[in-house]
Amino acid sequence: MSADLTPEQSKAARALLNWSRIRLGAKANLSEMPISDFENGFRKPHPHTIAAVRQALEHAGIVFTVEGPSLARSEGQISGPRSDNRMWRRRQTGKPPSLLADR
Repeated sequence: MSADLTPEQSKAARALLNWSRIRLGAKANLSEMPISDFENGFRKPHPHTIAAVRQALEHAGIVFTVEGPSLARSEGQISGPRSDNRMWRRRQTGKPPSLLADR
C-alpha cells in the first residue's frame, strides 16, 4: 500500500462511499479539518495523516488504480448519501435524525 493520495482521489473515494468528511475523519481517527484542508489544497498534511486517510478508504473497500479509485465492495448503502451519513451519525451520537443538521 502506497501512502500517496491526491486530494482528488480522496474526494472521489468519499463520493463512491457516500461519506462525509466527518465520517472519513472518524474512520481515520482524525478531525474533519485536516481532511478539509487536504482536499481543498490549503496545506499538505503529514505523511502519517495521508496514510491514515488512505487506509480508512481502503478498509472500506476502495481500490486505488491508475484509472482512479473504485469501490470493490459496498458498505450497504441505505438510500443515498444523505441517508447513509445521517444513519451513521445517529449511531455515533445517539441523537434522533430530526436533531441532526445536514452537513
